[in-house]
Amino acid sequence: MIPAVPPPRDPGRYHLALVCLGNICRSPMAHVVLEAALVDAGLAGAVEVTSSGTGDWHVGNRMDRRAAATLTAAGYDASRHRARQFDPSSAQGIDLVLAMDGDNLADLGGVSPRVMLFRAFDPVGTGGDVPDPYYGGDAGFEEVLTMVERTSGTLVDLLSDALARSREGRR
Repeated sequence: MIPAVPPPRDPGRYHLALVCLGNICRSPMAHVVLEAALVDAGLAGAVEVTSSGTGDWHVGNRMDRRAAATLTAAGYDASRHRARQFDPSSAQGIDLVLAMDGDNLADLGGVSPRVMLFRAFDPVGTGGDVPDPYYGGDAGFEEVLTMVERTSGTLVDLLSDALARSREGRR
């Protein structure tokens, strides 16, 4: 069963953070796809998406070339990404942190009302890991893109509903 997203801390605005290990494959792919889906849904101004890694060894680097090529071939713009490390002190202002796998989730302190696995929102096989394609071939990046696209669709619907409810609550 797909969970609800937690309500926004600031009614009418939502900050979603995506976290993987190095912030060069999975979380930036999800970031690019989710932002494009939010633009298509008319929610870009209401939802801020960030991505980062639990490790610091890629900070400042571009997305993995295979991840970028996979996104570009699918019509996405992967050119703006620069890797950064997740700052736990920033979590207070984030409405929902989504980890790409169980190890990332453990690094973030485990599941809480505002910290979950990204695939908890995947309508196919909810709750599993987004596999790390870094040490594999191109097919792994295609698999990640497929997971990210379908999960992003669900997230956009849930975020739209959560934002609508928060705006109704302000009246």
